[in-house]
Amino acid sequence: MICALLALAQAKTAVLTVHCDQPTVQVSPTLYGIFFEEINCAGDGGLWSEMVRNPHFAESNKPEFWEPVAGAKLTLEKGALRVDGEGVANTGFFGMSFEKGKVYRASINADAGMGNVDVSLVDSSGREIGSARTDRHSEHHYTSYIKPSESSDKGKLLIKAKGVPSFRLLSASLSPMITWKMTGLRRDLAGMLDGLKPAFVRFPGGCWVEGDTMATSYRWKQTIGPVANRATVPNLWGYKSGNGLGFFEYLQLCENLKAEPLFVINCGMSHKENIRLDKMDEFVQDALDALEYANGPVTTRWGQERAKRGHPKPFGLKYMEIGNENGGRAYAERYPLFVKAIKARYPEVTLVANVWGGIPDTAKVEVVDEHYYSSPSFFYQNANRYDTYDRRGPKVYVGEYAVTEGCGTGNMAAALGEAAFMTGMERNSDVVVMASYAPLFANVRAKAWNPDLINFDGKSVYGTPSYYVQQMFSLNRPDHVVRSELQGAEPKTTPFPAGGVGVGTWATTAEFSDLSVTENGSVSLQSKAGEGLRTETGSFEAKEGVLAQTTMATPSRAWLGGPVAHYGTFTLRARKTGGNEGFLITVGRKDSKNYLWINLGGWGNTQHGVELCVNGGKTILKQVPGSIETGRWYDITVDYRPDHVSCWLDRKPVLDVHAPAQNDLFCAAGTRRDGETIVKIVYSGDSPRPFDVALDGFGGKDQTATRTTLSAPDLATENSLAEPKKVAPKVGSVRVRKGHIALLLPAQSVTVLSIPAGGA
Repeated sequence: MICALLALAQAKTAVLTVHCDQPTVQVSPTLYGIFFEEINCAGDGGLWSEMVRNPHFAESNKPEFWEPVAGAKLTLEKGALRVDGEGVANTGFFGMSFEKGKVYRASINADAGMGNVDVSLVDSSGREIGSARTDRHSEHHYTSYIKPSESSDKGKLLIKAKGVPSFRLLSASLSPMITWKMTGLRRDLAGMLDGLKPAFVRFPGGCWVEGDTMATSYRWKQTIGPVANRATVPNLWGYKSGNGLGFFEYLQLCENLKAEPLFVINCGMSHKENIRLDKMDEFVQDALDALEYANGPVTTRWGQERAKRGHPKPFGLKYMEIGNENGGRAYAERYPLFVKAIKARYPEVTLVANVWGGIPDTAKVEVVDEHYYSSPSFFYQNANRYDTYDRRGPKVYVGEYAVTEGCGTGNMAAALGEAAFMTGMERNSDVVVMASYAPLFANVRAKAWNPDLINFDGKSVYGTPSYYVQQMFSLNRPDHVVRSELQGAEPKTTPFPAGGVGVGTWATTAEFSDLSVTENGSVSLQSKAGEGLRTETGSFEAKEGVLAQTTMATPSRAWLGGPVAHYGTFTLRARKTGGNEGFLITVGRKDSKNYLWINLGGWGNTQHGVELCVNGGKTILKQVPGSIETGRWYDITVDYRPDHVSCWLDRKPVLDVHAPAQNDLFCAAGTRRDGETIVKIVYSGDSPRPFDVALDGFGGKDQTATRTTLSAPDLATENSLAEPKKVAPKVGSVRVRKGHIALLLPAQSVTVLSIPAGGA
């Protein structure tokens, strides 16, 4: 305790001066949104409240997730399930969760002549905990309303037909009677979305848009009819989706959230194949028809289809993204087809372009979609990323970002890194007009990606610390950034990693020779033609006195050096023999996820750069124009120290980089139209820090401001289903005295101050 108090007494007070009367850029009203993708059973088995899994028997040629009762025999027959025997049960998504006293609606479609149908809810032991009389609404349709007498986490839906030896089940459904705004969405999960107050919702993905092949790509017209008739599509995340949460439901969700829809259309490209250019009309028409469905009057074909769902009023779709994570020449060829057709009919719609392989140069680009998944240090170091973006270029949508290294299953370390990055996006909202964390949802029993913003099972839900960062920033979005200056931040330099050396390429073949590391005047590592190098990826072989890399792997890598930490001068010779780029020269290789490499002729053979990889997340430290010629031998020298790296090509310096310093404080300040001042402070230090906010030009009297703080004593702290709010914002107050606010920032914390105009 005495040591902690002494450290606090010696801590330097940081000061943020906020010029409340000096606005700089307008903050985009669509800055903070959400991104829904069908991943981790986010829709089926999640937000869409249908509890029956495989309700239409379309998942395979077997009755997946259905099991016989009392020895019955189950057979699939032309899209129906034939039950010979007493009955059948559905296990739902990892077992059905029933809540005592809650009413559930069961809807059964079956062959005529079944007579009475008994529908009941049973617990994991098969004991009945709820049943109801079945009403027959038509020749094939039966409905029951069931209120369980007990709760159960791993229950089943049981269906029996009396008086017949066999029957054919056409479909079955079970869902809570009360859903979010009666839209078929699970109330607690939709409530978590509503709690974020998102400005927009991007849908439906993500890789779900592309599909692994074109046959499994997302086609919105397969998702708008009766749920029983919608396509069941294999999901590359390891399950099949029946599209219960379809295009209409998505637009309805946006309307109820008061959020702008941002719809992503497939652009004729999947992970493994592309549609031929002369066959692209169908996909361009899909985009036009989607806009007509969302925006067209009821007199149009697709506007009429929307009206049939009870929504004659247009939804007002203003944003469409062309493809997801597509790029290269194939994307550049397809992108202008959409731009020309959409702008001719819907000039008011803003189009978002993918930037994989560079911004397409074949048509005007309004907004580009950038994605970042990396370590906390990457996000800290990139908090100023958009300070230097060209204001004359396209606007930016940071469509996917999250800390994915050192994040646990969603911890405080991840939330802090993201919050620091978000202060930079907000300060530069003249460039960054939209941003959304990804992925959004995960059923804890079906996680194909980690971490995720909101986690749930059949009965409970919780937000990660990152969820609360998103909420704090969204609920406290200013209308204008104001000028501010931070004094007293304490930069900390982390030494470059120490380790072995290596060579490699990216989509390129090459030859290497005469590898040597000199430390303190002595040669510590040496390889003439690859002797002693270990291959990590790609194909390396020694031939004719050189080490040849012969594949187009992305990347290929081989390395030299054991557990000894090496710093020094690395020299070698290299020749490109084919492919798209140049050489990857590795130094400081601690392991496959921690190293530094010199990327010569990278980024399509247009740049030389230095990239630092920490726990698998790469950060570009520097880039300069440069390329590598094919067939030419280069002499390469890399001088590598704990705080500095330099590179020469043929004795000419090309790169020189110092180890980056990381600040412990990140801030953003702005005002709202009503005069309220919003200050955001992200502090990464491991002990409390005195902090002063000086409000210049505020003009208000002494008063009370609202203070919202998210913090945790340990960066590894996480929320869970058992402790959903272990890390959650705490709201309090703080006094404004003579234009100053004196704070003691908790260690590892995010603080938002809301200072109303005027004062008492």
